[in-house]
Amino acid sequence: MRKARGFTLIELLIVVAIIGIIAAIAVPGLLKARMNAQEGAAAAALRTISSSEANYYSTCGGGGYATDLADLVKPPPATTFGFISPDLSVNGVVKSGYVFTIEKNNQPDTVDVLVASCNGAASPRASSFFGSAVPVTWGKTGTRHFATDTPGTIYVDPLNPIPNPIPPGLKTLQQ
Repeated sequence: MRKARGFTLIELLIVVAIIGIIAAIAVPGLLKARMNAQEGAAAAALRTISSSEANYYSTCGGGGYATDLADLVKPPPATTFGFISPDLSVNGVVKSGYVFTIEKNNQPDTVDVLVASCNGAASPRASSFFGSAVPVTWGKTGTRHFATDTPGTIYVDPLNPIPNPIPPGLKTLQQ
């Protein structure tokens, strides 16, 4: 008899089955890790927006906050850098599986600011702002909704988009 070389069909099927089992165990964990990373990126982007709003208010906004992300991207005179990076350049932009927007805060004491901004902002500015990050597809790109407003606290709701104005008693993001 000759000595056979190579693998038998049964051996190959066993190896393929083992690889399939390992993949079935690993893929859900990988998807959960990806979603956690996207949620972390969304919270970090809202922190960046909040910091950019504070900088804009104190240096260029004429005593008002931007109500559109496009106004935070516009650079002030004598520089080519805006208050926020161009990847968050317009309301409704999708980044890391989340949709980002800023707008005038709907608190009763929020007023429009009529003083001109130094960067030629197209949207009216307000004495208070509201920013939100909503998952593009709940359960796939994220399971938590985030929001921030003028004080800069990041709020989180695991089920529903956070309304403007932010209701009292809403859970804050733990640092």
